[in-house]
Parts: sequence; structure tokens; C-alpha cells
Amino acid sequence: MIIAVDGPTASGKGTIARALSAHFGLPHLDTGLLYRAVGRQCLLDGGDLDDPVAALAACAFPEGLLLDPELRSEATGGLASRVSVHPAVRQALYERQRAFATQAGGAVLDGRDIGTVIAPDAEVKLFVTASTRARAERRFAEMRSQGRDITLEAIAADLAARDERDASRKDAPLVVADGAVVLDTSDLGRDRAVAEAIRIVSEARA
Repeated sequence: MIIAVDGPTASGKGTIARALSAHFGLPHLDTGLLYRAVGRQCLLDGGDLDDPVAALAACAFPEGLLLDPELRSEATGGLASRVSVHPAVRQALYERQRAFATQAGGAVLDGRDIGTVIAPDAEVKLFVTASTRARAERRFAEMRSQGRDITLEAIAADLAARDERDASRKDAPLVVADGAVVLDTSDLGRDRAVAEAIRIVSEARA
């Protein structure tokens, strides 16, 4: 069984995908981490994130980079959004994601184009979303708990910019996949959101 979990940044899709992975005993891949690694590597290389050639070269990042805690930062998330607009980058990472999705027994993948590009044949598709305000407040609390000095307004502005890039890019834009169930977590706590996702998947399997 393939479970595709798509949605914008800080919507809760990662938390939900990890919970579904644990509940149904399936391996999980955070595909956004791959793009964050490309963005981070491009920066480390001194390359231009908006140059498709430099971004493609960064796809050869070392596996160890995926363990770098800096990949989880707000700044690196912005880098990922910039390099992900390049079709060549998306193609370079496609086979890696597709192989994970189609492994024996199934898998859970979360990202922005899982149900539309990576695994359009997924048995279950979720599109997890939330208002910009709710997502900004969540990310703000997360950043403050890590001791990062950032304002709520700055985070909201960054999320809005990333949403615009993700939704308007020509190649694999962020959209609700055909057959996907939309789960709005704006007013849901973690436990309720996870429980609702498990219910949706369980009903789809039945």
C-alpha cells in the first residue's frame, strides 16, 4: 500500500506521515528533505540557487548531508523551495523517490507532488493543509523553542512566498491530486489530526 501525503509547509503533513508510517508499519520518506539537501549543498558550493545548472550539480550531495540538523531550519526550507522549481532537479530526484514508493510492501511518502507525480497510483492520497496564520504560529513556536530569533510576521511572509512558488511553478506545482482527501488541520491539535488521518486511510483500505 502506498500512502501519498501532500501539502504546504507546516501544515502537519510530516507529523501525520510519520504517524501513519508507525501505525501501519510502513517505511516513510520525507521527500522535502531531499530538496532541502539540494538547496543546502548548492549554498555550500557557492552556487546560484536560481541557476538550474548549479542546482542540478547539487543533487549529487553526500548521503551524510541528510543528517545535518540545519536541513530542518526555516532558512533551508526557503532554499529548497527555490531549487525545486527547476525541472532538471525534480527529474534527478524522481527515480529515487519512485523506487522508495514502489518497494515491496508499500510506503508512506510526504511532499508536494507525491499524489500527482511520484505516486499517482497510490492507494491512499491525503492533502494536508492549514491556514497561513495557523502554520506560521506553529513554525514560530517551533523556532522559538530552538532558541531562534525570528518574528511571527517574518515566518508568515516566508510561508506565503513559498506557497506562491510551489503553487505557481510550471513543473509539478503544489495542487490537490485527483482522488485525494483534503484534511484541514487549522483547528486540529496533533492527536486529533493524526487520528483523522488514520481514520481516512483505514476507511480507504476497507
